[in-house]
Formats: sequence, C-alpha cells, structure tokens
Amino acid sequence: MHGPAPKVSVEHGCIIASGFKPHPLLRNRHLQTIFPTLLRPTPPLEVRRERLELDDGDFVDLGWSGNTQGTGPLAILLHGLTGGFESKYLRGTAQRLIARGWRTVALQLRGSGPDTNRLPRCYNHGDTADFLMLCRLLRQREPATPLYAVGWSMGANILIKALGETGEQCLLNAAAAACAPFDLRLCAERLRRGFPRVYQDHLIKGLGVRLRRKHGPVPVPPPASLQGALEARDFFAFDDAYTAPINGYPDALGYYAQASCGQFLKGVRRPTLVVNAVDDPFMEPSVIPDAGQLAPPVTLELAQQGGHLGFIAAGAGGRPLYWLEQRVAEFLFEADAAAG
Repeated sequence: MHGPAPKVSVEHGCIIASGFKPHPLLRNRHLQTIFPTLLRPTPPLEVRRERLELDDGDFVDLGWSGNTQGTGPLAILLHGLTGGFESKYLRGTAQRLIARGWRTVALQLRGSGPDTNRLPRCYNHGDTADFLMLCRLLRQREPATPLYAVGWSMGANILIKALGETGEQCLLNAAAAACAPFDLRLCAERLRRGFPRVYQDHLIKGLGVRLRRKHGPVPVPPPASLQGALEARDFFAFDDAYTAPINGYPDALGYYAQASCGQFLKGVRRPTLVVNAVDDPFMEPSVIPDAGQLAPPVTLELAQQGGHLGFIAAGAGGRPLYWLEQRVAEFLFEADAAAG
C-alpha cells in the first residue's frame, strides 16, 4: 500500500498518511533503521526495578520511572525482540511522558533480562499472558489511575494481540504501537532476502546469547533443540528448533499463524494508534492491513519513510529529532485529555 488517502467509516478504523519527514541526511530506510542503534546516545532515565513473582514460579522484572508519589497517568512500555530497560526508543518515549507528569513502567518480558528466567518458557510474539497479568495487577493496585500502553515491534505485536483478545474487557484507556509486524511469516521471509539479512543475523545472534546464558541452569526440554537454534540461519529454522516447541506451538508456521497481530485488529475496543513506515526493511508493504481489517477505534498512520524504529526527523540546527517518540506521546496526551 503506497501513499494511502485517509479513509474513515462507521464500521472500520481509519488509515491516515503520516506527516513525518525524514532527516535530509537520513532518507534511506537502512540509515533510518541503523542510525539510532549505532549513533544515538542512550537517553538517561532513572529506573527503579521491581521483581514480580509469578504464579507459575517464574518472574518478570518491572522498571519504574517518573514521580515516586504514585500519581498521574501510567504507561506500560513493551520492548522489541532483543530489547529491555536499556532500549533507546523506550527510554526516549519515557522521558517525554515523564516530562508531562506521567509515570512509566517497562515490562522486561520473561527471559529477556540479564537474569535468566527459571522456566523453559520464554517470551515470544504471541505471549500476552504476562502483559495482561501486569494490567490486572496495576488496576488492582491503583483502581483510579488512567492506564495506557506503548509497544514497539515485537512489543507492538503483543500489545495489539492483547487488545484484540480482551476487547471490551480491556483494562487500558488507550494504546500506541509502532512498527507492528502484522504478519510474522511474511516478515520472516523478508528478513532472509537481501540486505535485511544483516538485521536477521544480528537479531538471531542476540537471541543466541540469551539462550546460552539461560540454558546453563535451565535444561532444554524436548522437542526443542538448543543446538538447532544456535545453528539457525534464519527465523524459520530458529523458531522451528526453539521458539515454537518451547512455547507449545506446533512449528514455526503454526507460531506465526497464531501469534501474528494483524488478525486481532478487528477486536480492539480502545483508542489505538499504530504507526508504521511503508519502507520498513523488516517487512513488505503487503503486510499492511487495509481499513476493513481495523476496528473503529484503531488509527493506522503510515509514513512513506522511516525504516524500522527509526523515524528520525531534523530538529533545531539539523540535530536528529526522534519523531516517533513525540508522536506517540502526543497521542497518549490527547487520549488522556479526551477521557477527561
């Protein structure tokens, strides 16, 4: 889908063209994608850690930021595939929210932190259970607090899937997702062709580091294969060997079919902004849904450029401006104001 005109109807959500304009020195999709990872300084953010023990004997870590008085709106932040508390896009967004009196809590997904989780099960694109548990816990702790969420890439997939699964029972007031993959099979196919293989290799290498750290103390249950995952040359092989069997999916294709968030967009019942770039090198434009696949509360904002988790514009004096963080924060502020 290229250059879509805005579409609005009673039955469906809307697709709008984004006003994002890339930095003149960073027009290429790969420059947009790589620059933040390699050249952006890590935004400073004070993170107060909380270890949350789970009913199944495992744990997740929470990273709290913002005022310590327990007041103001609260946003849950969901990182990408090899991300965590140190993710620059997460920290930059948290800074913007905190500057307006909000609090943020980053969910470091099960098995993604420096301390290996206790059970074989690990985070994946379809695992919404820990996120939904956190939503229930926060609602119990703070019944009157406006609750929001932001997810990036894999975190966007988890967030949209959770929104669709819970529908009218969703505990969030609104949500924003960035660089959602929509169709995991098509994204996996894209990542094994041409230059995007560089991203695939980088991600698989990062996952391999986590697996080696985890499976010293935690045995690998059959039929999962640690060796198969470490030798994988693409996500199909990696997910066939490890992600699917360790998390109860039949195989990689079954995992992709069940976990892809595009099919859950129709079930969303809370105001939700999804921001994607048509030139995202992690996916083909064909993965982008049309308006008929969106529930009425969903706005899909498409930028022609922006790469994957890039969206770098030109700020004052030509300095990089991380537009996506600004856009997401503005949407949440507007949603909070509308909720009264």
